[in-house]
Amino acid sequence: MAARPTVLLTGASKGLGLAIARILLETFNANVVALSRTRGPDLQSLVDSHKEALLALECDVTDAAAVDTAVSRGLEKYKSIDGVILNAGVLEPLGNIVSKDVSLDQWKQHFDVNFFSLVSALRATVPELRKSPHGGRVVFVSSGAATGNTPTWGPYNAGKAAMNSLCRTIAVEEPDVTFVAVRPGMVNTPMQALVREKGATTMPAATLKKFTDAFEQNKLVAPEDAGHVAAALALKAPRFLTGQFVSWDAEECKPFRR
Repeated sequence: MAARPTVLLTGASKGLGLAIARILLETFNANVVALSRTRGPDLQSLVDSHKEALLALECDVTDAAAVDTAVSRGLEKYKSIDGVILNAGVLEPLGNIVSKDVSLDQWKQHFDVNFFSLVSALRATVPELRKSPHGGRVVFVSSGAATGNTPTWGPYNAGKAAMNSLCRTIAVEEPDVTFVAVRPGMVNTPMQALVREKGATTMPAATLKKFTDAFEQNKLVAPEDAGHVAAALALKAPRFLTGQFVSWDAEECKPFRR
């Protein structure tokens, strides 16, 4: 019988990532290699509760060498990487595409986090995923922004579209691993709080209202709901989903909801 599975998770210190880490540990009895820029009190609390099953590493995902080192440390402790959840991401900068208020360097920094870090993580983990006795899987935490056109979200929209393209392409290149991009919906996390805070000065009023209304009407998705789907897919995603972009609440994801 295969040992308990090990999942590498990026962006693990707060919001959706923190919820995913907890679900992997407590619902799916998985080992977790959790990468985050900082280790906040919530992640530390999880570490204290799961000393053997959780390896929390401070890691800048834009540093490919640091990601390689984190993967090596995970392999040293748990002997395999069976699933990967690529959740690290940023929303900013916000601003119109032709606005000089957002520099080209800011666009590049955004893509370093939201896109190029994916390539580094895949290069570091896919060779291990191919060998997984559980069947290797990668979950890309995407967004409706990948196919949307929210004004002032140029970098984020483009980055998530690029993520989905990467998922489609690597699914063909790596037939022994399953890759799925997931739309988690409007999740009640610090990123949504940032939208409401910064949107007042950057986003059109009608666009901002969609987000503030969702918050005020308690229509935001609980991190535990979308997170359960991401965690379950990292361990159980079927082959027919490989390369696809699916919403957490779509029919295809019904077996993976809590």
